[in-house]
Amino acid sequence: MRFLFSITGILLAYAAYVLGPPLHRRLTVLGVLRHAPLSTLSADEIVVIQDTTHCEDVHYYAPSGTLFAACEDDPKTRFGWFPPLATFDDPELGKRGRGSIHVIDPKTMKSQRLSFENFDTTFVTHGIDVIPDPEQNDGKAVYIFAINHVPDETLPKARSQIEVFHHVIGSPSIRHIRSVWHPLLRTPNDVYASSPTSVYATNDHHYTDGMLRLIEDVYSGAKWTDTVLLRIDLRITADSAAGVVGSVALDRMHNNNGLAHGRSPKEILIASATGGVLSIGEILPNGNITVVDSIEADSVIDNPSYFHDPSTGARGFVLPGIAKAVDLDHTKRDPDATNSVMVWFAWEQQAPLPRWGQRLLFEDDGSKIRSASAAVLVPIDDATGGKEQRQAWLFVTGFQSLNMIAVKVDL
Repeated sequence: MRFLFSITGILLAYAAYVLGPPLHRRLTVLGVLRHAPLSTLSADEIVVIQDTTHCEDVHYYAPSGTLFAACEDDPKTRFGWFPPLATFDDPELGKRGRGSIHVIDPKTMKSQRLSFENFDTTFVTHGIDVIPDPEQNDGKAVYIFAINHVPDETLPKARSQIEVFHHVIGSPSIRHIRSVWHPLLRTPNDVYASSPTSVYATNDHHYTDGMLRLIEDVYSGAKWTDTVLLRIDLRITADSAAGVVGSVALDRMHNNNGLAHGRSPKEILIASATGGVLSIGEILPNGNITVVDSIEADSVIDNPSYFHDPSTGARGFVLPGIAKAVDLDHTKRDPDATNSVMVWFAWEQQAPLPRWGQRLLFEDDGSKIRSASAAVLVPIDDATGGKEQRQAWLFVTGFQSLNMIAVKVDL
């Protein structure tokens, strides 16, 4: 009997040794072991960007020095129809959704809602990407790619697609070129355009709802999601499925989520949301993606972004997320709830230090901003003309935030 107790003790100790660290990490990332962070900034330290309701994604476009955001605008739509959170309560409300694209000036802190040309239909916003029009000089025009979660009774829950727009910098409007759909777009979350006709999109879940979707969220071994590559013929505009060739560029990933451009044209950043992992990928000549490095954060992370200040050499990855993601399933339908946020900054270090340094840039209890699905840094010029930049504006937005906010942070 004593021998059996000894064997049992050894097995339990071994199980704790093997399973303890990964279990502790899962509990940490999901926020089970974390108290909601306190709001450390006063109201006068935060700039609220008006008319930026439920902007899930934001991008900084350096040639024009402006931000682009995709906003839902109407809280009723966000809390009644939002497939990324498995909210399928009111598809008719979803069909009436009319989201928008905004341009934000980081100097005036004003948001301009762009008027649509050739586009007056359902637009349930999610991830976006913004790239220069290669036929225009000096980045004077851009292509904007935006996820649109269109309700459809003939498919499981939604017939999500990508909308392709063109915008001339400074113009008050944005022109719709075409819609893009492919069977590989099952649960699209974000987009990454390598050219106007070549677009990557993440599928964030294999299952649209139910217990198996929950397993995908909490179990890091559920590597059931992928990133797909779509090659698009922009000359075809009548049929969203025509002129679209799709392939799987990267598979066997856990909860693929936000995408971003990295340090080079061939680098692609891929966030595992509930995994709390940023995968750094390389785009191969055939269009496939291989993961070459990764960074682990201590919370869930959503849409990453890359920051580089040429005047100081400061550079790194901005990783926004929710402090207690474990609460999200209980709050996602409640317009009056709060979700605390954390925004991390990761940078490459020299040996013998660990390869990646990390620090917390910003945290809030949800009173200043609810949820953080995207964040970007914009350098601040000082009085000497920007030669000694030491601060930046951090813009934070969320899929359930009333408005985008901006705060000054030290670099």
